Parts: sequence; structure tokens; C-alpha cells
Amino acid sequence: MSKVVIANWKMNPQTLAEAEDLFQASSGAIVCPPFIYLEELSKIRSGVILGSQDISPEFSGEILRRLGVKYVIIGHSDRRWGLGESDEVVNQKLKLVLKHELAPVVCLGEKSRDRDFEKFLQSQTVATFAGLPVDEIQKCLIVYEPVWAISTSLGAQPDTPESALESIKIIKEVLSSNFYILNSNFLYGGSVTSANAKDFLSLDEISGVLVGQASLDREEFKKILGIAKNV
Repeated sequence: MSKVVIANWKMNPQTLAEAEDLFQASSGAIVCPPFIYLEELSKIRSGVILGSQDISPEFSGEILRRLGVKYVIIGHSDRRWGLGESDEVVNQKLKLVLKHELAPVVCLGEKSRDRDFEKFLQSQTVATFAGLPVDEIQKCLIVYEPVWAISTSLGAQPDTPESALESIKIIKEVLSSNFYILNSNFLYGGSVTSANAKDFLSLDEISGVLVGQASLDREEFKKILGIAKNV
């Protein structure tokens, strides 16, 4: 598959006009805007694939499908660590996404790179995919999202490709031994910028990137998309 670039806008931008302008400049990407912009952006034909930042029984998969949404982010660190979503809740949401025949973008990652991070990733992976058959898990884009490497502007240190591959290997081993999954598509998400995107995208083991803050900068995001097309 070609390299995937997903933009997670979180609660940005501040106006619909800004959102429309940014959306139109993101051709070739999967863009996950705030819910309030989904309906209007779904009317724009710009070569952008529409994604959702979350799903719940209250904001159903059927509504998302009617709006043209194709992908849904599940288990993002903002929800796991900021809002306290448990692995069990993430698992329920993942099953809801699959039930409505949407493509899950499943985030996994440790809060700190301590001596227990390997056990943490193993436990998180097992709980997140619990009860799912092989064919359903293989529909997922799995994002390794080291929480400690997010928001470099706030002092976090970005991850290295070598470190990311180590963690992805751990997750792969869990998927193989517990769910008999031999092939999965892994993305990296953790302070991705045009300065480090090539380091991750040039790796065969990494199928794409999940971009946060940099996806809100029109020119910066275009650079990342250009890198993804040319690696």
C-alpha cells in the first residue's frame, strides 16, 4: 500500500472558513476534523478522505457513514490519558466502528518509556483487540503513539525510528501470538513534522503517519504529504 497520512485536527481550527481552506489544501490525506465541521466538509470534493476523531453510541456510525466518513480514530492518547478511557471502552468503540463497516485507526502507546513499557504495550494490545477475529483486526490501521513524544513544543522529545520499530515489534509479537495476525499496517504518531516525517515514512515497517499539530499548518502539512508521495 502507498504511505498513509492522517491529519488529526483535534479542536481546531477556530472557524469553518479556516477549516474549509485547510481541508481543500490537504488533498491525498485522511483528515479528521472536529465533529462540528464534518457535515460542511463532507460537501467539498477535494481529494481528501474524511475521517472522524471518535465514535460513540450517541454519535453513531450510521451518522458518520451518511456524512461520507471512511475512517475513525480509536484510543487516541487524548482520550485514553486525558479523558480516562479504559482499554475496555476502546475495545467497545473499536467493535462499534467495525459493526458500521468503517475503517478503524487504532492508537496504542505508553505514557512513559520506563522499564515496564514492554509489559504495558503487551497488556494494552491484548485488551484493545480482545474478542475480535483475525479478519476484523486486519482491517485496522494501527498507530504506535508514544505519549511521551507528543507536543515537542511543550518540551517533549520526539521518538526515534529505531525506538518506534522496537515498540512496533512488541505489538506485532502480541498480535501474532494472541490473535494469529501475521500482517498489519502500522503508522507512527508522535510529534510528526516535515523535519522527521521521512525518517519514519522511509521504513518498510511503517505504512504512514498520524499528524497532529503540524497538520494545522497548511504549508508544513503539504511538505509532509510531498514526502509521503516520494519515499
